[in-house]
Amino acid sequence: MADLRSNFVGIRSPNPFWLASAPPTDKAYNVERAFKAGWGGVVWKTLGSEGPPVVNVNGPRYGAIWGADRRLLGLNNIELITDRDLQTNLREMKQVKMNWPDRALVASIMVPCVEEEWKAILPLVEETGADGIELNFGCPHGMSERGMGAAVGQVPEYIEMVVRWCKQYTRMPVITKLTPNITDIRKPARAAKAGGTDAVSLINTINSITSVNLDTFSPEPSIDGKGSHGGYCGPAVKPIALNMVAEIARDAETYGLPISGIGGVTTWRDAAEFMALGAGNVQVCTAAMTYGFKIVQEMIAGLENWMDEKGHRSLSDIVGRATPNVTDWQYLNLNYVAKAHIDQELCIKCGRCHIACEDTSHQAITSMVDGVRHFEVMEDECVGCNLCVNVCPVEGCITMQPLHAGEIDERTGQPVSPVYANWTTHPNNPMARTAAE
Repeated sequence: MADLRSNFVGIRSPNPFWLASAPPTDKAYNVERAFKAGWGGVVWKTLGSEGPPVVNVNGPRYGAIWGADRRLLGLNNIELITDRDLQTNLREMKQVKMNWPDRALVASIMVPCVEEEWKAILPLVEETGADGIELNFGCPHGMSERGMGAAVGQVPEYIEMVVRWCKQYTRMPVITKLTPNITDIRKPARAAKAGGTDAVSLINTINSITSVNLDTFSPEPSIDGKGSHGGYCGPAVKPIALNMVAEIARDAETYGLPISGIGGVTTWRDAAEFMALGAGNVQVCTAAMTYGFKIVQEMIAGLENWMDEKGHRSLSDIVGRATPNVTDWQYLNLNYVAKAHIDQELCIKCGRCHIACEDTSHQAITSMVDGVRHFEVMEDECVGCNLCVNVCPVEGCITMQPLHAGEIDERTGQPVSPVYANWTTHPNNPMARTAAE
């Protein structure tokens, strides 16, 4: 059986599934229930400085985007860091770690960008027995307006500075949580590495307004007729998160930097995809808030079964396996040719493939043949875009089939070349022509 035990920057847990810093990890009651359900670790909801606790709104805190079946696709939240007293959190963290020594317990921290503030809180957290700390440089609402969260995470120099402080004042591993609200995710990751971080985690939530109430004309969630931007998370952000994880994993300056993957992890497959792109473990929030803590049992069982089926013995067998296959567009093989194929036995003749192709693509799918409703790909028009595959409601009905070297591409009338060629050497590339001259 596959071994799911995780050792992430020296932080051990029985599996790679951690709960992210969020409402599900706000108190001992929640965390104890999570550990009983099987979670391998938690990142305790973000702690602030000693003094008056943070004040959250008392009205709605969440906005949502749903699919046609009312399945939650994205969640927007305007909740801030913990509004519980620091000492209460620290006391509960210490007790939970004593009760569950085999589980990972990481403290998320956000204090003002002042060295003395970090120097003061780190020993308090260390005394709880926590396994590590996560620096919250991502919160896009409320805290960023106070000069914390994303306000720090968007300035690489600040990231490097704070990470250096933390490495100076604590023995615990430091995980730097990055904001996606930035043009190039590699720059803050490089800064964190330069400061000595042990790992990065990403993505934090994305700036968002999910909807507007067209009766009151207030953004949702609405607080007394007013709304604010919040942090977007859930399955809808997974593609963005995967890309940013891959960018860091394959960047020459951050290559090898441990990554904790966050963003829309709902199934074991999501987790496996994050790890294949370079994440050493994953953190989950929205899925737990949607389906409850026991969803981790499906994640564990699914990952184990898949690894057993594929012959992967440990997490190290899959972490980073897909990273070398991520490349820039200019290096994609322009001599690779694939055509769509419709399985007539599976086709329900709904016509969605035809309409999509006819109206918005390359007019490569028939709707009638010999006076009969019939959908078939015309290879002499098909460019292999696979839009039809994605709009077809029947899984496996339309597939992409590559042409072998030497076969004739009916669209061009030319045989498929066995030679790899990309845009950097293509005769239509003006830069290639300039270099040749």
